[in-house]
Amino acid sequence: MNTQIYGKLIQAGFRRSGQYIYRPNCEQCHACVSARVNVNTFVASRSQRRSWKKHRHLTTNQQALHFKSEHYALYQGYQAKRHQGSDIAEDSREQYQNFLLKSNVNSKLVEFYEADQLRMVSIIDELPDGLSSVYTFFDPSVTHASFGTYNILWQIQCCQELGLTYLYLGYWIKENQKMSYKANFQPLEVLIDGQWRPLEK
Repeated sequence: MNTQIYGKLIQAGFRRSGQYIYRPNCEQCHACVSARVNVNTFVASRSQRRSWKKHRHLTTNQQALHFKSEHYALYQGYQAKRHQGSDIAEDSREQYQNFLLKSNVNSKLVEFYEADQLRMVSIIDELPDGLSSVYTFFDPSVTHASFGTYNILWQIQCCQELGLTYLYLGYWIKENQKMSYKANFQPLEVLIDGQWRPLEK
């Protein structure tokens, strides 16, 4: 596996988790739908523009994938708050590293700081036609924040600056409330029967 091969596979609905490339294949269910944003036609909503204005003071630091105890502590706090009771909320250091810090493609880790306080970390793959948003975790203790929305807007801007067309957001499930935010980034494209089509909000 390398960046060029994965760039073709993600167009066909595959996804990366660590060093594994996968695609759901359930006989009785087709709920998992690949989603991406065409950054050339994206228009931010009023609430998204507010989120951008609220957090645009954050400073970023892009690095190669590596382990840092500060990142892992933030990851644990995020999972405990957002995914309480799930297996991922109890990920060990080894599970965390296998999930986010091992890659056979062109991946990078991005830190987001507010002054000297780490607020958010993103793992991003840079592919021939776009960026793939692998995973983002942030400080859940900050009230009235919209770090997740800001992060996607930041990645869209990165695509535009790099001359890339798409931001791949992974799978979208219509009935899953935790994934509903993806449909807010319009126009969103989804992969249906092998064809990328616009999703009506």
